[in-house]
Amino acid sequence: MRHSFIRHPLAKTVLACLALGATAAHAQDDSMKSDTSEMASSKYLFGDWGGERTRLADKGITFDFGYGFEAAHNYSGGDRRITRYTDQWKFGSAFDLEKLWGWSGATFKIVVTDRNGRNIGEDANIGTNQLIQEVYGRGQTWHLTIFSLEQKFFDDRLTWKVGRLPVGEDINQFSCDFQNLNFCGAQPGNIVGDYWVNWPTSQWATVLKLDTTKDTFVQIAAYQMNPKYVDDRYARRNGWKPNFPSGTTGALIPLEFGWKPSVNGLPGSYRAGVWYNTSDGDDLYLNEDHLPLASNGGTPLQHDSRRGAWITFQQQITGVAGGKGASVFLNYTAADHATSATNNQFAVGMEYKGIFDRPNDFIGAAFGGSHANGYAAKNQRLFNALNPGNEGVIKDGYERVAEVFYSWSPIPSIAIRPNLQYIKDPGGSKQNDDAFVLGLKTSVAF
Repeated sequence: MRHSFIRHPLAKTVLACLALGATAAHAQDDSMKSDTSEMASSKYLFGDWGGERTRLADKGITFDFGYGFEAAHNYSGGDRRITRYTDQWKFGSAFDLEKLWGWSGATFKIVVTDRNGRNIGEDANIGTNQLIQEVYGRGQTWHLTIFSLEQKFFDDRLTWKVGRLPVGEDINQFSCDFQNLNFCGAQPGNIVGDYWVNWPTSQWATVLKLDTTKDTFVQIAAYQMNPKYVDDRYARRNGWKPNFPSGTTGALIPLEFGWKPSVNGLPGSYRAGVWYNTSDGDDLYLNEDHLPLASNGGTPLQHDSRRGAWITFQQQITGVAGGKGASVFLNYTAADHATSATNNQFAVGMEYKGIFDRPNDFIGAAFGGSHANGYAAKNQRLFNALNPGNEGVIKDGYERVAEVFYSWSPIPSIAIRPNLQYIKDPGGSKQNDDAFVLGLKTSVAF
């Protein structure tokens, strides 16, 4: 038994990460002490490149290179006890055009990403609505994630962006410390991801943000709606290209209000917003004649728009501002009932940074759920009644998720984050067995 654990695929991954961390943490014992000492204290694994990184930044060129992977092993739920691995490479650069060319207030940014690997939820037939490995998806291939020009006006109070952008890059920003997608990124993209497109996929867009006071802002944006952006086959051929695909159906227009107060000297972020998608949406139950699709067939009834709203609250409640201490968060998103198969999602959680007096280590715990629309379930029930022997799974409740993790940083540039996930009623259906998953999320900044 003792040795069988070491032969387990996820255990091997864990041991490899521990070895990487231990090697980096003790690199100062090697002969090149000055270089490794810089690496051990820098937020970048390769340090300052002998000072070249700082010299380029002074001239207006900065870099953002990184690698992240997520492994997961399914201990219950689904029909297979397997381990799966997925990863992402990130290659980014920003150009301060004022430093480079004297173009005041302008910045050009480009980020290219590459995703690889497998999805444990699909391969183990767990039946989840939300990804167990959030870094999976949108076509396991290269993506042009950001290709944008930013211009500031009126003493930096007004910011205008234009180019290729993921929606969550600016609108409904939220961290991605957890491995389950329920707690990661801009929440609307988790439930209406067929048109709210988060990282790493981008679309042509423009964003206008106004800082109304030093603590408040309002921003509005418009994103090109085109089904090709969320087509994995299209992404494999064209995901890295800054092209203008044909087939645009409308625009996604989100409006967001934000407040970033200091409460007892501790930072917070409070956001609320609404969105309106001008594209048509298929009704989940009725056909064009306002009759049930399951019994009458035909084309789904078309709605001339899709819409929703969200709130996102984050607040540090103890400790030193931006440093050691506890923070809490609450996210809630609701989408329209007629066209959204998953029509709401919530998440609550906390993080504590600086645990065991290690400034870069932290723990996290969260609980949340995604609600499978009962309107769609009504269609499935009717279909099952009319097609005995060919019944489908009825999804009409919450997929509830709990996750806990410990994030260990042997050096600032590396984070090794084992986690446990428990998923009750995957897909929002009691027909699916609950799942217990052991995960490992790791990131390296180069």
